Amino acid sequence: MRKAAIYQFSLPMEAGIVLRQQRLKTRDGFLIHLQENDSQGWGEISPLPEFSVETLEMARQSLQTGLHNWCQGATVKTCHIPSVAFGLSCALAELKAELPEITHYPKAPLCTGDLDALILQLNGTSSEKVAKVKVGLYESVRDGMVVNLLLDAVPLLRLRLDANRSWNQSQAAAFAKYIKPANRSRIDFIEEPCKTMLDSLAFAQQTGIAIAWDESVREPNFKLEKQPGVSAIVIKPTLLGSLNHCKQLIDDARALGLNTVISSSLESSFGLTQLARIASWLTPETVPGLDTLSLFQTQLVRQWPESSLPLIGLNELELIWQNE
Repeated sequence: MRKAAIYQFSLPMEAGIVLRQQRLKTRDGFLIHLQENDSQGWGEISPLPEFSVETLEMARQSLQTGLHNWCQGATVKTCHIPSVAFGLSCALAELKAELPEITHYPKAPLCTGDLDALILQLNGTSSEKVAKVKVGLYESVRDGMVVNLLLDAVPLLRLRLDANRSWNQSQAAAFAKYIKPANRSRIDFIEEPCKTMLDSLAFAQQTGIAIAWDESVREPNFKLEKQPGVSAIVIKPTLLGSLNHCKQLIDDARALGLNTVISSSLESSFGLTQLARIASWLTPETVPGLDTLSLFQTQLVRQWPESSLPLIGLNELELIWQNE
């Protein structure tokens, strides 16, 4: 016998979180619970405003239809709404015991502005030194100076940079000018430095600084291929789709010699723990990019290890749908 339920959540965010043109005051979404005989599985569905193609209401309607059919015994069909496809596939994977349990939750620290704190944190760890820095928010010259300072201050540090297609060719060149040639190989990649793929590829070839595809991976006409200067692709499952789709991309990238990094789309602590388990399963050789919990004021149902944020329990969520 199959049962299913949908719970809705709205989690307060720290002040000042801006996504493109929208200030994000709450992170809204759904938790789904599947039960079949003695097995159960959970998933998070949380479209990201300004980035997801679907709205929260579109996700809810798709969820209810899909879960109703599943409870009637139907096989889950391919869903073209990414956040729903991902959350539902996670719940089914838990139900079938395919999603491994883990005890270690690695993450690449995200620099949110306090360079001194990040340097102390990185120099104080004996584990792999890898961190992520957002660039493109200020002058590219300033970004170059900050990145170079970090690389000088932390021996063995490798950086992942994210520019979100912010620079034109001259701005990208100005950034690179301030990175010492000896430090450039310690930048694992810059995610989409320029406004176009062609300009990003030219930047990589001219500077020797590797790039990664992020937004491009989610575009309909994207073709994964080996290109000079491209070292990785970034997988954001909430924005991409089902586990099977993500796994296929990872397998294809690995076959081309490209690295893959599983990264957060501002999921709750619940979603982050599932992403950590997925990363341990599908990309065990790569530290995932999951250091976004500090942007929240609370955790949700499942706790991220070592976080001191308060936890919202399932009994505090609104049950908005269940099969009769």
